[in-house]
Amino acid sequence: MLDGDVFLLAIMKKRTGILTAGGDCPGLNAVIRAVVRRALADNNEILGIKNGWRGLVEGDVVPLTRASVTGILPRGGTILGTSRLNPLESTETLERVKQNWEKYGLNALIVVGGDGTLSAALDIWRDHKLPIIGIPKTIDNDVRGTDFTFGFDTAVGVVTDAVDRLHSTAESHHRVMVVEVMGRHTGWIAAFGGIAGGADVVLVPEHPFKLSRVCELLRHREEQGRAFSIVVVAEDAHPHPDEDFLGGELSEQLFRHDRLGGIGTVLAHEIEQCTGIETRVTKLGYVQRGGSPTPFDRVLATRLGVKAYEMVLAEQWGQMAALHGNKISSVSLEEAVSDLNRLDEEIYRVAEVFFG
Repeated sequence: MLDGDVFLLAIMKKRTGILTAGGDCPGLNAVIRAVVRRALADNNEILGIKNGWRGLVEGDVVPLTRASVTGILPRGGTILGTSRLNPLESTETLERVKQNWEKYGLNALIVVGGDGTLSAALDIWRDHKLPIIGIPKTIDNDVRGTDFTFGFDTAVGVVTDAVDRLHSTAESHHRVMVVEVMGRHTGWIAAFGGIAGGADVVLVPEHPFKLSRVCELLRHREEQGRAFSIVVVAEDAHPHPDEDFLGGELSEQLFRHDRLGGIGTVLAHEIEQCTGIETRVTKLGYVQRGGSPTPFDRVLATRLGVKAYEMVLAEQWGQMAALHGNKISSVSLEEAVSDLNRLDEEIYRVAEVFFG
């Protein structure tokens, strides 16, 4: 039988769940590690929910200990796994979430995800009163309420390295190299990667482009003796309505909400037809989401993880840990998912300075 002090300690322990949902990105393991280590400092428990919301629906959970998170800081991906299951897709799914919440004795849940995951977290907290804290993660940097999300810096590093390498081939063969990058419906990766890599043209969703203007810039470079160019294009960059060369059917294929990609190939073909300059395309794809996180992303994920657990202790439900300037603070989930975080106009103006 437990003595009084031990019994009191046992009933005072908090058991917090953590899940990672949506697309994977560098830094997820760093944030898991931070939450676990911060909780253990107060002798509290963390329960890892496997494969996003699916683990809470199916009861697939695992206790996380110091040993569980040893050595995971530099690893990409997530030791918990992920999925895109929506816990609100049916009444039955939501009921199973609630049942397993009670079964495993959760006092709170930390949800690590992008806008879709955090939207579900908001609805479950607001409409069903389950105590939830959010942490923003995405390579796309499209979550409102935070200056940066972890994963973004690593993705920009991948793009920068690729553009650096493609410069050699472009210059040697006197080609235009079109580099298609991720970002979903925003141009953060394209703009930062383009600026850092010294791209000659950067095309983003926030600024529909005119093919005639792009070709004019590339021909001007050729006339000045620079017969090679790098064009970085975001996967959801659209042609201007005045020059929509895609056509309805092709446009629908390229700009589906659930799966983007392909604009780089079409753009490369059009540039070659328009300028007569040999043009090739490189689609970076999922390499932008993989690999070891940069030091910036490791530190940011760690700080957000520590802050999120401290928000659990303070019972700041319905809030999200966020970076504001150089400080970690909080913002409401409602604000975080109210709209996409669009590319800062000042950043795009900087990129424009180096066009052509």
